[in-house]
Amino acid sequence: MNPRDFLPVDWERSTLLGRVQTAEGPTPVVIADGKVFDVSRIAPTSADFIASWEGRLPSKAPVLAEVSSLQFYTDWDSASRQPHLTLLAPVDLQCIKAAGVTFAVSALERVIEERARGKADGAQAIRDALSKRVGADLHTVRPGTPEAARLKQLLIADGLWSQYLEVAIGPDAEVFTKAPVLASVGWGTLIGVRADSAWNNPEPEVVLVCNSRGEVKGATLGNDVNLRDIEGRSALLLGKAKDNNASCAIGPFVRLLDDTFTLDDIRRAVISLEVVGEDGFRLHGESSMAAISRDPLELAAQTLSSHHQYPDGFALFLGTMFAPVEDRDTPGHGFTHKQGDIVRVSTPSLGMLENKVTTCAAAPPWSFGISALMRNLAARGLLNGPAA
Repeated sequence: MNPRDFLPVDWERSTLLGRVQTAEGPTPVVIADGKVFDVSRIAPTSADFIASWEGRLPSKAPVLAEVSSLQFYTDWDSASRQPHLTLLAPVDLQCIKAAGVTFAVSALERVIEERARGKADGAQAIRDALSKRVGADLHTVRPGTPEAARLKQLLIADGLWSQYLEVAIGPDAEVFTKAPVLASVGWGTLIGVRADSAWNNPEPEVVLVCNSRGEVKGATLGNDVNLRDIEGRSALLLGKAKDNNASCAIGPFVRLLDDTFTLDDIRRAVISLEVVGEDGFRLHGESSMAAISRDPLELAAQTLSSHHQYPDGFALFLGTMFAPVEDRDTPGHGFTHKQGDIVRVSTPSLGMLENKVTTCAAAPPWSFGISALMRNLAARGLLNGPAA
């Protein structure tokens, strides 16, 4: 695929940070002015580049290729492959964090999972009852306000309170670790869903990319693969539901903040989702950042504080309002993934993240960790450069 097919619509005037697998190893690159610049001698890692980003590409970065000359192939593309660059997740040493229950719709769905004990067949009746009682209130209340506190007391009195509503309207956001450093997969790769999950879905999200001071330096797209049945059995199974092999997809590139792309563009973004199954099933949905209950800067501030630091920066999934309830097979059981599903997450300003669903066990195992990266960078003489 030509990269212009999955880059932002205005890619020719944007500045995009990514990582590619070259013969030498993982290499941070920047797309700007129609060219792909190799920035590894300036910043050997994506985290280093984010730390140094001040709105302008250093002039001494060598040109790796012209965007017009590149071709990228997905893991499942069986066509004859010409020499090409493999696209990796655009983050490396950053910690991968995620904010949950940041939209009213997803808050209700988490409560439904909890009350249904992870069983999809009872979800619709619970959904109808909860929506009648608290749906409108959740859409209008601002978390942490006196109005939210009053709503909490009313829900407790009605026996409707939930730990998910606590983070939806309480003062403290839910922020958890989605994946280990270097475990994320990028555009065109297989994503993993546990074979023992019978109720799951994609979660299309904006992902902030921040430096060690918590300053937002860019944004990209993410798929926070979600196992509803496992988390629904118990919130203490969140790690089992969220952190699995190939279960965190990020990409295709980080769009860096500059004169053409600002925080307000992130706040206005509408994230589209498309799922295309080998069985002919198609699903479309959208998640509007305008409906988020906490501002992106508030979520970033709650992630990094005096209580927790990230010396290599962090990437933060902002949550989604998308929770598919359309029946795929059995009436009343809603949506769940099948192997072979193509998942596309997109928005004009950030491009398109495309992946294909397989099981966690069948996806390529994660074997290239921090020590392997450090050895590779040292062998290439990249740890003694300007960013060291």
